[in-house]
Amino acid sequence: MKQNDLTMRPITGREELDIFSQLPYTLNEELADDLAADRRRPEWMWVALRGDRLLARAAWWSRPGGDAPLILDVLDIDDSASDPDRVDTGVRLLHTAMAATLSKGSRLPEYSRFVPPDWRENAVTRQVVEDRMAVLERTGARLFVERLRLEWRPESPVPEPSRRLVFRPVHDAKELVALMASVLDGTLDAHGRDDLTRMSVREAALKHYEDELARYTSPRDWWRIATLPRGEPVGFVIPAHNGYNPIIAYIAVLPTHRGNGYIDDLLAEGTRVLAEQDVPRIRASTDLGNVPMANAFHRAGYANFQREINMTWS
Repeated sequence: MKQNDLTMRPITGREELDIFSQLPYTLNEELADDLAADRRRPEWMWVALRGDRLLARAAWWSRPGGDAPLILDVLDIDDSASDPDRVDTGVRLLHTAMAATLSKGSRLPEYSRFVPPDWRENAVTRQVVEDRMAVLERTGARLFVERLRLEWRPESPVPEPSRRLVFRPVHDAKELVALMASVLDGTLDAHGRDDLTRMSVREAALKHYEDELARYTSPRDWWRIATLPRGEPVGFVIPAHNGYNPIIAYIAVLPTHRGNGYIDDLLAEGTRVLAEQDVPRIRASTDLGNVPMANAFHRAGYANFQREINMTWS
């Protein structure tokens, strides 16, 4: 469809990835594999063109085979200083793409953007991030949370096994969901707190288990529950592979055992489980405001290599 001199449309298929990738972003290198794995669809990948020049683009991601987009994770505009209307172009494209792609009346997918860890300190990077946030805000979105993206590399020391906790496999889903419900008490995680505004504690735990943890195809015997020597659960850690990287998918200490430093033992165990698989890296993330968890990752040798901006529509 055309608006003035702009053509706004989805790409026709893999053959147009070169057009879609004219604007730089770290996810460009994953697009072809995502299309092959059915994590993306051409009709979910929109471009705004003036002739052959790409001025803006937007794309959604879903789990393999998903019938609806889950995350808006690509939203870019031409950052050329000669185009003062770049934000307006992004707004026009996003409005058009959302109207054509998303089901009316359904909850809009969250926006996710990976940014440098020091994005606020660099004037150029800050402008890039804020321009994209301005596009989202003009379509009704708001900042939901900023998250730290962390990475452990094999050149870092592998943590020693805990001397005060015992680790065992998860017995079954029911046990893990019960522990997940327990740790939502006092959680600092923004997504967890948001879930609790719309559902019960158990519903929130079950939703996270079914929507996230149960979908990982990596071995379940990597998952660990930590107990005191007499068998009382202290917390759990879920090492996994998300289809892109080995990750610490979930880690938590039960409320009655917080404040004793057990998070370090749990993180050490999860890191050891994945390090034993001879992985090139381990990724993890936590909310910027979750200072205790961020400090635990730092102590364990995880570096903050990126941040993630999440925005949502009310």
